[in-house]
Amino acid sequence: MKRGKKYKEALKKYDSAVFYDLKPALDTVKTVAFAKFDETVDLSVKVNLKKSQTVRDTVVLPNQFKGEKRVLVFCKPEKEKEAQEAGAAFVGADDLIEKIKGGWLDFDVAVATPDMMKDVGKLGMILGRRGLMPNPKTGTVTFDLKGALSELKKGRVEFRADKTGVVHIAVGKVSMESDKMAENVRAVLTEIRRKKPADAKGEFIKTVSVASSMGPGVWVSVKDGD
Repeated sequence: MKRGKKYKEALKKYDSAVFYDLKPALDTVKTVAFAKFDETVDLSVKVNLKKSQTVRDTVVLPNQFKGEKRVLVFCKPEKEKEAQEAGAAFVGADDLIEKIKGGWLDFDVAVATPDMMKDVGKLGMILGRRGLMPNPKTGTVTFDLKGALSELKKGRVEFRADKTGVVHIAVGKVSMESDKMAENVRAVLTEIRRKKPADAKGEFIKTVSVASSMGPGVWVSVKDGD
C-alpha cells in the first residue's frame, strides 16, 4: 500500500516494532497523529478463534467521546410513550419501516421490541449492511426500552470479531486524555476476555494495537489484568 509523506514522517517519530505499555502507546498515537481534524483512535484486537467461533457483545465505555446517538425505536403503540420518555429520537412501527424502505437512514442505532422483529426483519438487506439491524445479542431487541436506551446513551457500543479474528472498535479521539482512553481500552479488553469461547485453546488475545484514523498503528503490550 502506497503511503503519503505525512504518514512516512509519522513513522519516523517512534519504533513501530516495539510493544508499548498501554498509556505510552496512546501517548504515541497522539504524538504521531497528523490530520487537521480530531482523529478517532481505534483499537484492534486479534483473538485466537476457530473458524466456527466468534466474539460479539456490547460494552459501555467509561468515557464518552461521540455526540449523543440518535436512537430509532420500532415498537407497538402501547410502548411508544416509554420510548419517547427514554429519549428515542424516532418512534414508530410500519410508518418507520416504509420510510426506511424509501431510503431514509437518518439515525445511529435501532432498537426493536421482540413483537416487531417479524416486520423489521424485512429490512435485513438495508439495515444489515450498515450494522443497524436490532439484535438480541447486543441488547437492541428488548421490551425494556427504558433500560436499553439508558445504556446506549451512556456510551454502549457493539464489538465483534471480523472474518480474520480481529475486533475493531473506536476508543477515543486524539484530543482526549490518554488516561481516559486507556480506561476505555481496558473496558473493551475485559469484555473480550469475558466472551472467550469455552473450548478456545491457548492464548486468547494474540495482539493489540492502537492507531488514529489516518496515522500508523502502535503495538500494545497487554498482560492479563490490563
